[in-house]
Amino acid sequence: MAEHVCPWWIGYLLLSPLRRLYQNPRKILSPYIKPGTVALDVGCAMGFFSLDMAEMVGPEGKVVCVDLQPKMIQALVRRATKAGVIDRIDHRVCDKNGLGLEGLDGKIDFALAFALVHEVPDAGAFFEQIHAALRPRGTCLLAEPKGHVSAKRFEETLAAAKKTGLDLGERPDIRRSRAAVLIG
Repeated sequence: MAEHVCPWWIGYLLLSPLRRLYQNPRKILSPYIKPGTVALDVGCAMGFFSLDMAEMVGPEGKVVCVDLQPKMIQALVRRATKAGVIDRIDHRVCDKNGLGLEGLDGKIDFALAFALVHEVPDAGAFFEQIHAALRPRGTCLLAEPKGHVSAKRFEETLAAAKKTGLDLGERPDIRRSRAAVLIG
């Protein structure tokens, strides 16, 4: 699905503890994830958000982690195993033709697309797959980096999401990001 994909080794930079100072996963995700949630982390990389998500959903929940790069998923699995949450993670490698969400239609309570959609060549196809995976009234937190995505381009992305049936909810304030909640 990717037009331009960050190299896999950038995943180590994305894990920087300094990043937590301005993009704390628990602070960002706590309004959307509760124990028992079935969550989806698209473009999970090495799990900056995924591990916190797995802790937040608890033993009754599940986090489906999807990435295009096998090395990212391998690092995620190592980190999740070390953190003791691997049993809560369903990890999948997607491909250029789709997100690999087979068997998940209508099963996802919350989806996260963080700093990802600007790398996808067809935002409409991406959002169609997200919408299909979401339960009715399920939510998707979309956040794009201000340094890569202009306000105009972000609005175009939101318009592509709306065409697939996703409604615009709140616009949370996430440092260094343009963000919106989409509702299925």
